[in-house]
Amino acid sequence: MRKGKTLFLGLLAVLVLPFGISLAEDPPGEKAKERYTWRNAPRHSSGVAPDAEANRDQAIVMVMAADTFGWRSYFAVHPWIIYKRAGETRYTRYDVVGWGSGNVVRQNYAIPDGLWYGSEPELIVDHRGAVAEKLIPEIEEAIKSYPFPREYRSYPGPNSNTFIAHIGREVPGLNLDMPANAIGKDYRPITNPVGLSSSGQGVQANLLGVLGMSLGLEEGIELNLLGLNFGIDFNRPALRLPSIGRLGMDSVAQVKAEQSKSDGAAKAESAEGTLEPSS
Repeated sequence: MRKGKTLFLGLLAVLVLPFGISLAEDPPGEKAKERYTWRNAPRHSSGVAPDAEANRDQAIVMVMAADTFGWRSYFAVHPWIIYKRAGETRYTRYDVVGWGSGNVVRQNYAIPDGLWYGSEPELIVDHRGAVAEKLIPEIEEAIKSYPFPREYRSYPGPNSNTFIAHIGREVPGLNLDMPANAIGKDYRPITNPVGLSSSGQGVQANLLGVLGMSLGLEEGIELNLLGLNFGIDFNRPALRLPSIGRLGMDSVAQVKAEQSKSDGAAKAESAEGTLEPSS
């Protein structure tokens, strides 16, 4: 009896603690975006994606994720994918959007790196050059083969995270590492409970996105309970937790994003120095 009570309390703590951390980091009432509605929330460019015109000679593939709107932001993210081939001066964006009728897979629904109703996106994937060029045809085929183009359920799926996870499974070279709070990424129909994990480089067993386990190079070990994910990332050591996504070292994509920002800042400073008149 005592063991059962201890197990229950331990499980409850594991479920509640990440949510508490999320609340502490972003307390209700202190969010500027809480004043927003669907109509007035900002959707402008975040500056996360490099300028397509300035990088016209380079192919680019990126996956981004931002907090969902309203109270759901404490639990889940909304992801999307953008890409451009070498020679193109505009990105193509794909994500799944649940409102409206018809096909939920939307092309260019919003600005490539725009805020998601007030939330700034973070990079999950960043590939450029020849690697990105090779991935784009595979990504386009994966988008076409998405099995739920006219279905949407925010919980447990299929939803926007299910869509991006499908692309990751079909395109292992994407090296997709979706955060633990990407609810819906593990959704699998009851007729197909076992297969590749969302990275395309691991294995997964799951029932309708509410009970299962994943094991892979990118996601490490991850347990799914009622749509909430708990695990350990060994690739870049970190805990994978619901509500907050990641606790520990930054993911590879985050590290690359910081390096790109630093390189961009250095180039800007160099340009300013060149233009500065001599005394």
